[in-house]
Amino acid sequence: MLPDPGSAVRVVMTKWGDRPHWEFDATYLGSDEHGDWLGIARSTVMTRPGMTYVAPTAQVGLVPAPGPDVERGWLATFHDVGGPVQVYVDITTPPVWDGAVLRAVDLDLDVVRGNTGRVWVDDEDEFADHRVRYGYPPEVVSAAAASCDRVHAAVADGRAPYDGVAAGWLDRLREMGVTLPTEP
Repeated sequence: MLPDPGSAVRVVMTKWGDRPHWEFDATYLGSDEHGDWLGIARSTVMTRPGMTYVAPTAQVGLVPAPGPDVERGWLATFHDVGGPVQVYVDITTPPVWDGAVLRAVDLDLDVVRGNTGRVWVDDEDEFADHRVRYGYPPEVVSAAAASCDRVHAAVADGRAPYDGVAAGWLDRLREMGVTLPTEP
């Protein structure tokens, strides 16, 4: 069962082997054919071991809609104007709701659309290292690579949901007047 729109949720990312990674609070905005949308207010504090990041702009996150797991290995973030990038997509295990907590394992690869419109894959070196160091199973490696290829093509081609649909969800976040605590 999904949270009600306006409800607080927690995003908990781990790395392979249940090693802690990014965690932060967000607001459940609602869902559409693309999946579940999360509002991330400006100044949201995101933490991981050894690092803290404070969101410089509002963002909305997208959890892929239900469907075959092979198509759900990602979490997308769309930044408001002035953000460090336009789109940042973490390649992950298929995200899972656990009550009001969203959980996924970050598999290193990221698809990014910068503010100039250039699209690239980031952290391929980290993925190559971690797949050996942490023993990613072959099916996880192939699923991550296939997901990265699909997402990269969709972002580069401007296909939904990378076609501007996130702007309406950013508007909804603003209309809700969401403010989140700035301390973890």
